[in-house]
Amino acid sequence: MALRRIPVPETIELADDGARIVLTWPGGKVTEHSALDLRRGCPCAVCVDEMTGKQLLDPARVPPDLRARHYSRVGRYAIQFSWSDGHSTGIYPYATLYVNREENET
Repeated sequence: MALRRIPVPETIELADDGARIVLTWPGGKVTEHSALDLRRGCPCAVCVDEMTGKQLLDPARVPPDLRARHYSRVGRYAIQFSWSDGHSTGIYPYATLYVNREENET
């Protein structure tokens, strides 16, 4: 079985003071993600039970004015954000960010 190559974003921008994450992919596609939606869907073990997959984070407890403050690339497969609420343990795979996206035609 052949593995599907997931593109690596060429650029990552924290837009609107970190309220939106804008990724530019090879070939020029631009995708956007709401910081609030990404934080509410954080996949880390603090936010999701590792054994059951049950969400532990109450999305209502995430501040509505949440922002991404910083990001780090994790190898060639993911991004890790530092959020304005102090959380920073979630790792967001490029495969997820590429598939679950809002596309903007540029």
